[in-house]
Amino acid sequence: MRHAYPQDLAQFVRDRWSPAGREPEEHGVLAVGPADPLPATPALEELLSICYQASLLREEERPIRFRLLLREPGSFAPAQGPPTGLHRLLFTQPRPLNEHELRRLAPAVDFYRCLLGVRVEPGGGGQIWGVLSSGPRWLQAVQGGRRIFSPLPPAVVVRVTGPGRVAVCQGLATIAALASGRVTDPRMDVFDSRRLLESFAAIRAELLVLHQAARAQAGTPWATLDPEFSRILGQQVVRRLISLMRTLHHGGIILFLPPDAAAECLAAGKYVTLKYTFVEEEPRQRFRTLIVEVMNALAEAYGQEGDPQRVVGWTEYVATHTDEVVRLDEALFEVAHLIASFSAVDGAVVLTKGFEVLGFGGEISGALAAVPTVARALDVEGEQLELESTAGVGTRHRSVYRLCQALHEALAIVVSQDGTVRFVQWRQGAVTYWEQVATSVLDI
Repeated sequence: MRHAYPQDLAQFVRDRWSPAGREPEEHGVLAVGPADPLPATPALEELLSICYQASLLREEERPIRFRLLLREPGSFAPAQGPPTGLHRLLFTQPRPLNEHELRRLAPAVDFYRCLLGVRVEPGGGGQIWGVLSSGPRWLQAVQGGRRIFSPLPPAVVVRVTGPGRVAVCQGLATIAALASGRVTDPRMDVFDSRRLLESFAAIRAELLVLHQAARAQAGTPWATLDPEFSRILGQQVVRRLISLMRTLHHGGIILFLPPDAAAECLAAGKYVTLKYTFVEEEPRQRFRTLIVEVMNALAEAYGQEGDPQRVVGWTEYVATHTDEVVRLDEALFEVAHLIASFSAVDGAVVLTKGFEVLGFGGEISGALAAVPTVARALDVEGEQLELESTAGVGTRHRSVYRLCQALHEALAIVVSQDGTVRFVQWRQGAVTYWEQVATSVLDI
């Protein structure tokens, strides 16, 4: 295999840069307005080469990790700052843009809260003109959450997260990433796949029925809820769950089993043997209960404004700051934290597709038939597939492949120790996996 380097990354970015900017995402705006033009090819290649070289260095045994933004300082209003803007601080004397200056500055600019402001010359060479403080809310674009955050301007943003790991973004939207000697397009977001997540349609319909029943019994008018709201809210919680699992650097498996077959799936270790199981009672269903309560609280909050015909959804949820909605939002993500912590124990965390937590420490049966090859989805709907041998993957992945081959209704999320995330499901006669790169900014 020919390894890729910064020059290849620069060409990849140039081929995919969108002058019109990126479309808004349903969970937060990733970029706004027309995009800044890319610098000349020599300048872009030199910028990425410097960042790549800096990624290979260490500062007093600390790994180098930073973000930088390519734009002139005059485009940032001096009175702004987090959480809704960028706080610009200018150096009295710009610093040279090279790998050693980046190495020295990286520890002082927290990756999650700051960026280095840079400029480049068309023929090469550049300067670091100062620091931009962004605050940490931008992480919600990929980790999930409801708080309003200010998007980065649609300029060139370079993220360095480890040795040889460089990503180029248009604002917050990742355009291309270089890691392990490969250049990839990480914009494929599994959460955009209707086909992959269509097996959750039954629980979404059930949640909507529960919400409508509560609305009918309410003594005051409620606004009309967007039918898509429960889907978006569930995606946000799963994003947070995956992000938290990655921070453990342990790896893990989340299994979603069909609700009507959960007992059979776990009986006598036919498919999965759980070491730690929970009693079948309301606390086991808290995830689902909270989602319904959020739906109810949102519709009630806007219904009190006297417009029961108004349709409310994710946008209104983000903008709502009533005590009840804020409390429920925190409670929902506390459940995500709890489930993520279960993954620290060896074995799978098992839920139903109705968001009921059955237990953890699950061992997938070794008696299930082996899976010699799997299909890798090259697009979000799995229309384009590429067959791969399973010989090169670990025990965790092979066990999940066996389960999905035997139980076609199962959906598995596999988080590797290195942070790689795969969604696995049976599709059109083959075990198929989607590699999710957009789950976290660190997952490049």
